[in-house]
Amino acid sequence: MEDITQLHNTTPEKLAQSIFKGIDERLEDFKRSFQPKTADEFLTTKDLENELKISSVTRWEWGKKGILTPRKIGNRTYYLRSDVMELLNKGDK
Repeated sequence: MEDITQLHNTTPEKLAQSIFKGIDERLEDFKRSFQPKTADEFLTTKDLENELKISSVTRWEWGKKGILTPRKIGNRTYYLRSDVMELLNKGDK
């Protein structure tokens, strides 16, 4: 015999409304937690210094202290924009 679910004291409209409400709540939860994946942008040392208005000495010291993590590609140094934004957002708290 098949599994049968019977609903009492509900109309098809109320059932559909309840289902759609549950779907809408799930979608809202998903939207709040969704983080789109984007390619992270690399900043050159000069770009970083200009955006943060810091000197090359400060940039170098922040790298040595672990405040910012420099990324070496070949003989060039880059910084991830997401790291810079995280550092700036940390200062707001």
